[in-house]
Amino acid sequence: MRDPYAVLGVRQDAREDEIKAAWRARVKSVHPDHNRDDPQAAARFAEVGAAYDLLRDPKKRSRYDQRHRGKGEEDGQTIMQKRQAAKEAAERAKAAREEAARVMEELARANAQRAAKAAQESAAAAGPETPAGESPEAVVNRIFGTGEQAGAKDQTNASSAKAQGPGQTQGASVDDSATAPNETTQKSTEESEASRAGSVPLPVQAVELISYWIRKLRGIEPAPEKAPDIVTEAVVSIDDLIAGRTVSVVLFDGREVRVRLEPGMTEDHVVRLEGQGHRFQGMQRGDVRVMLKVAEDPRFEVEGFDIHTVLPVSLENAVLGCDSTVEAPEGPVAITIPPWSDSNRSIRIEGKGLPQTADKRGDLVVELRLTLWDKPDDKVTDLMRLMREGLYI
Repeated sequence: MRDPYAVLGVRQDAREDEIKAAWRARVKSVHPDHNRDDPQAAARFAEVGAAYDLLRDPKKRSRYDQRHRGKGEEDGQTIMQKRQAAKEAAERAKAAREEAARVMEELARANAQRAAKAAQESAAAAGPETPAGESPEAVVNRIFGTGEQAGAKDQTNASSAKAQGPGQTQGASVDDSATAPNETTQKSTEESEASRAGSVPLPVQAVELISYWIRKLRGIEPAPEKAPDIVTEAVVSIDDLIAGRTVSVVLFDGREVRVRLEPGMTEDHVVRLEGQGHRFQGMQRGDVRVMLKVAEDPRFEVEGFDIHTVLPVSLENAVLGCDSTVEAPEGPVAITIPPWSDSNRSIRIEGKGLPQTADKRGDLVVELRLTLWDKPDDKVTDLMRLMREGLYI
């Protein structure tokens, strides 16, 4: 139905007497008896009568104003048009997320390559006074003999002194025997530290040495930088969400991860899989973020934790009311249609939606759609004509 205010040609704030006067003038001008050559006259006459019937009732008019007026660009849009617009917006958002993920992956690879190149250049520029690849930890251990090196040195000296016998003094032979194991330990430590930290210039090492010594005294160890996350999507069905199944997702590198669906998950919910993302040397491994997308179903539409469906209702059942059944994801559900129900009515069936918590679920929202018979019925046509003629003054 078109805007009843536009049909009668009145403003939205028109008074009751203005609406009635406009209806009297319009209904006389479009009456079929005055427009016998116009095949659309009867339809326009019925439209004017329906518009007046809606606007003359304050309750109906108020409901219409709250539902249809003041929505800007959304006025005149059907539910299906709104859903189509939402679907197109979701597709554009998906394309944007895929592009962002691709850019992040390229940036991560470029950063890793630059870091490797910088490490090579620093190693080539390191001075001869600084051992190649020696980290601040290795410098502290070499100078102060802390950690495992000191323990190894004390143990080696004790073993050498015991093996000398009572007549021997601690001379060069003792120093040599004690130094060899330390040199081996020092060499292995330096090799491991070099492989971990790489070689850096002397000024930078001095700053790192001071920072390391302060952290060591305070017992603070900085957390490594985290690699970027992998962002992907998983298409799940309504049945998967209700049953709490586990779904598989294949990442861009061919790896397969599994996501367990739990209560509280719905459209656009993001599941984070920690430690399964990008892996780069010297960085904490990133995560995998999986955004859930509910697969399209011609019978249902998901909004939050509610499931929406459409139930066609015949004219006689809409007027008189009836008991019927409606299709739900888990099977048919009984429903009672109240008398005098129109296409603007929605009926909620509690607990038939998606799991929201362990013991709570959303609702099944049934939207009624008034339908006519496939072929015209003479009795109904005569009744409608009688009702319409009764509106004529």
